[in-house]
Amino acid sequence: MATDQKIENLLNLALDATPREREKSLTLDVGFDERSREWDLIVKYSGSLERFREQGIRIAELAGGYAIITISQSLIPYLASQPEIEYIEKPKRLFFSARQGRTASCMDTLQITDRVGLPPTVPGRIPEGTQRALLGQGILIAVIDSGVDYTHLDFRNPDGSTRILAIWDQSIQGNPPDGYTLGTEYTKAQIDEALRSDVLLPIRDISGHGTEVLGIAAGNGRASLRGSRFSGQPEAERPEGSTPGQYEFGPDRGVAPLAHILVVKLGTPSEGGFPRTTELMQALDYTFRKAQELQLPVAVNLSFGNVYGPHDGTGLLETYLGELANRWKSIVCIGTGNEGNTAGHTSGVLQQGNVREVELGVAPFETSINVQLWKSYADRFEVSLVHPGGQRIGPLTQNLGPQRFRAGNTELLVYYGEPGPFSISQEIYIDFLPQEEYIDNGIWRIVLTPQKIVNGRFDMWLPQKETLNSGTLFYEPSVENTLTIPSTARNIIAVGAYDSRSLKYAPFSGRGNQTPQPMLTGLFPVKPDLAAPGVNIRTTAVGGGYTTVTGTSFATPFVTGASAMLMQWGIINGNDPYLYGEKVRAYLQRGARALPGNMQYPNNEVGYGEDVIIRLH
Repeated sequence: MATDQKIENLLNLALDATPREREKSLTLDVGFDERSREWDLIVKYSGSLERFREQGIRIAELAGGYAIITISQSLIPYLASQPEIEYIEKPKRLFFSARQGRTASCMDTLQITDRVGLPPTVPGRIPEGTQRALLGQGILIAVIDSGVDYTHLDFRNPDGSTRILAIWDQSIQGNPPDGYTLGTEYTKAQIDEALRSDVLLPIRDISGHGTEVLGIAAGNGRASLRGSRFSGQPEAERPEGSTPGQYEFGPDRGVAPLAHILVVKLGTPSEGGFPRTTELMQALDYTFRKAQELQLPVAVNLSFGNVYGPHDGTGLLETYLGELANRWKSIVCIGTGNEGNTAGHTSGVLQQGNVREVELGVAPFETSINVQLWKSYADRFEVSLVHPGGQRIGPLTQNLGPQRFRAGNTELLVYYGEPGPFSISQEIYIDFLPQEEYIDNGIWRIVLTPQKIVNGRFDMWLPQKETLNSGTLFYEPSVENTLTIPSTARNIIAVGAYDSRSLKYAPFSGRGNQTPQPMLTGLFPVKPDLAAPGVNIRTTAVGGGYTTVTGTSFATPFVTGASAMLMQWGIINGNDPYLYGEKVRAYLQRGARALPGNMQYPNNEVGYGEDVIIRLH
């Protein structure tokens, strides 16, 4: 299949690959259904897509000129040739980044109230006497994740009804929301009926990740009340002025225990599969539509990501997020991932006349790996590889399109790309595929020989650590620029993690570039924006009760909940009707607290500071 520059590099390579190569690769088959020979694709377009729908192509139109299209592989060249289509990407796999924290973040003092009544039953309506208490009233917290245990007491009102306004389970086919083609939407009325009748809905949170995240952001702690079926915890915290049973929080409550809740469980295209960016983009579109329908300001929580891309915010998922974040009264909080200390990234600056060798250790029994090399298109340098046995491959041909090489028992499938319509970065993608069962282990060397150097900066990434064996890593790694995508997007809050007990940065937490750091596309903003508690956090567990978790996944909902508190203070309580979007980020950055021992702020570990401190004057 001919290379098309309206199609991203990875999809061009996947379309050229043989069925065996796609099957062996960690990334090339993501988005492809072997049985139907169809691809799920992300499309940036202008105008109307109606004529494609009339041709039988399945389309889910999203906001801002983006769409998810399901199309036969044979029709992709036709699709790319049409004037309405601006750019096409394949999906990428998503990885989940995995009471002490709330106290460390100084949120308890903002949850003191004169008098708290029942949680609002009408969207946007706030009970009298709650102007001082910041508990998320009138704000929608949306968690896009692995689902939720909707029966958990922390997500229910004192009368047993649910606090969840809707659940879109993308994994259960049957009744999708209007405008979408996958999953089933469950309303608050359906959830309440299931809770009353004990006839359970088929909604499941198998991994528990979504339940854990939601408990930190919005759990009310009712499962930890004395006298509940999970008794043994301290006495309930009943807001002053309320009557017994009217509304009580348990000691294990989350940040915004009176917020409304919206849940999207990301679907997987096959049993035992994994969520992808195509499902995520539809979930985001649904969330913003739902918030506008309900007329509720919304704080969105994303606690997952991936490492594919130049990490400069130019991918379609990232630009789509930037577009959405400018709509409605909203804020999107995204974890920076757990790749900080995995040795999956290396970088450097080439100088004219100096050959640079990057050593890559490949552990035994590795079935496949890939390396992304991103550089400035202005720079020219040769790329060669040296097999652990000494065989030299290359230099790679600087021609657009796929290349294939054989080294020992390993096939190298290479794509030498060019800049795209939305990025000036150049990618050289190398897939290591086994001729039999495993690729050759040992030390591979990637040799960079300068020809003409203008910028000199290069970055290399391995796949997410979860997909690799221990010992597969760069021998001279760089901890900078280890954010996972989409925390690299503009107009969002990127959240790192720290240990709230030791008051130290969590070394697993993804870092941005050193500040200031000239990037391929100019000066990249400081990332992360903030850090929040992410080590040994107690939160809700599937089946009831609580568990302890660690990761930037669990730092992010602290900031999501804090954003809901801020939006309540500003929009709902009438102090600032424009307190959403970038203004929320600015308030949080201003209120961040420095970590002991760190002299420079903002920095690429914790951004503007540790803790999520809100100071309202």
